[in-house]
Amino acid sequence: MRIALGLEYDGAAFCGWQTQPDRCSVQDALESALGQIATQPIDTTCAGRTDAGVHALSQIVHFDTEMARPHTAWTRGVNALLPESVSVLWARQVDMAFHARYSAISRRYVYYLLDRPQRPGLLNGRVGWFHFRLDIDRMSEAAAFLIGEHDFSAFRAAECQAKTAVRTLHFVAISRRENLVRLEFSANAFLHHMVRNIVGSLVYVGCGRQPAQWMRELLLSRDRNAAAPTFSPAGLYFAAVEYDRDWGLPPESGTTEFEEALFGAV
Repeated sequence: MRIALGLEYDGAAFCGWQTQPDRCSVQDALESALGQIATQPIDTTCAGRTDAGVHALSQIVHFDTEMARPHTAWTRGVNALLPESVSVLWARQVDMAFHARYSAISRRYVYYLLDRPQRPGLLNGRVGWFHFRLDIDRMSEAAAFLIGEHDFSAFRAAECQAKTAVRTLHFVAISRRENLVRLEFSANAFLHHMVRNIVGSLVYVGCGRQPAQWMRELLLSRDRNAAAPTFSPAGLYFAAVEYDRDWGLPPESGTTEFEEALFGAV
């Protein structure tokens, strides 16, 4: 049978999602816990691999097993064996045709950025930081050039293994609440470091270092060296994955509860 899971995690405690020889990843911790419940080795597939330090509000995973277990075993049972920084939110048995990665229609990331002179203390590791107040209207103007289907080579990591740099960015929404800037991105898929590279370049626009038009020039150049440095992973959250409703998965997890706690700490 095939089981789908929704989980959240604090990426600061891990070397990323993907399994590593020293077993330091989220995938390693999850497969170890699942294997103990299933009493057999478990291999998982996720909707989107996250880098070291990147968090998840709603990561989706699937795995196959011959062992029938109640859904509570895949949630509360697995959670009892996981590090405290990872939690399985729900479990569903799904059709064998479901695939956490290939069945996804779109993916959504949110980046939280504190823009004040003082570096974060309470929110260290949970938000990005820039020492100068950013102009989010200029940033929104710049981000508009990225909407649609484009070659995002200018925002692609050198080690990216994707066969093509063409992606469709559905929207970018930038808002502010006091000193916390929220950048939300939705696309059919993302390249390695794509969001963090875009955020870095938007910060250059927001602080006045570059005009909004520069974002269009970067996109057309397809030159990673022309763009800003990769921004910190601390404020990046894999927020949601959209699937066809016919798969019977729970609705996208909202970020309201998390954001209220985050904004309350600013």
